Amino acid sequence: MYKEIDANKRKSAFIMVFFVAFASAIAYIGGYYAGGKSFAPYAIIAAFAYTLFSYFAGAKMALALNGAHEITKQQEPRLYRTVENLAITNGMPMPKVYVIEDAGLNAFATGRDPNHSAVCATRGLLNSLTDVELQGVMAHELGHVKNYDIRVSLIAFALASIIGIISDLVLRMWFWGGSDDDAPSNPVFMAIGVVAILLSPFVAMLIQLAISRRREYLADATGALTTRYPEGLASALEKLEQQGSALKRQSSSTAHLFFANPLKGKTLAGLFSTHPPIQDRIARLRQMGQGG
Repeated sequence: MYKEIDANKRKSAFIMVFFVAFASAIAYIGGYYAGGKSFAPYAIIAAFAYTLFSYFAGAKMALALNGAHEITKQQEPRLYRTVENLAITNGMPMPKVYVIEDAGLNAFATGRDPNHSAVCATRGLLNSLTDVELQGVMAHELGHVKNYDIRVSLIAFALASIIGIISDLVLRMWFWGGSDDDAPSNPVFMAIGVVAILLSPFVAMLIQLAISRRREYLADATGALTTRYPEGLASALEKLEQQGSALKRQSSSTAHLFFANPLKGKTLAGLFSTHPPIQDRIARLRQMGQGG
């Protein structure tokens, strides 16, 4: 399990470094092909402002968007005590605990750090899972908090925003003829620049998805290490696959936060899942359980 955690951290770091390099390259290309104008500072300021807002208000927004309501130990003793025991095991502050009244089997964690975190489970999850399975899922969610995955996601979002803003500005300048005479006139270079700018938002989205999937693997490994019983989490994933994790209230903007994809498979967003295949996650967990 320790090897799995280390490997996932290394891969996450590699993808993030590549993302930073890609954003820098697009900023350079955008300025070069728009006549030497530098859009990067403006894009960075805009992305930073929105990310800062999301950093402090994102948790409340995510909970509200998904219709979650906070619960106490008296209202939901089983869920609350499960989270409480796991928080003690991890040496973490007790997060706020929420429930979504939905038959779909799912859960999510949010919050900028362990001191400002919340975990949430659906009614369907609570009704369907055994105590051991519920413990596995909540350990996974606390793993996200422990690994600062929300912060990593916000950085990825900021980088994608920078790329999107630069791409949009350059394309608008080209369309409306706003670039000056210093812009490159070689048709081959111009074509390369157009392709790079057009494809950059799509590539940025793919990198975001790769980061999200890698952090899911990391949370699985962290959760399994916390409980010392990977089979509990693997069994919970099997139930999610059989009974469904999609929620009635659809919100693609918060889909990456959930334990499993909360979007209906037929939606366009379902084609670009923020989560790795469930069968792959189950196989990895069972391999961990066997000491592989």
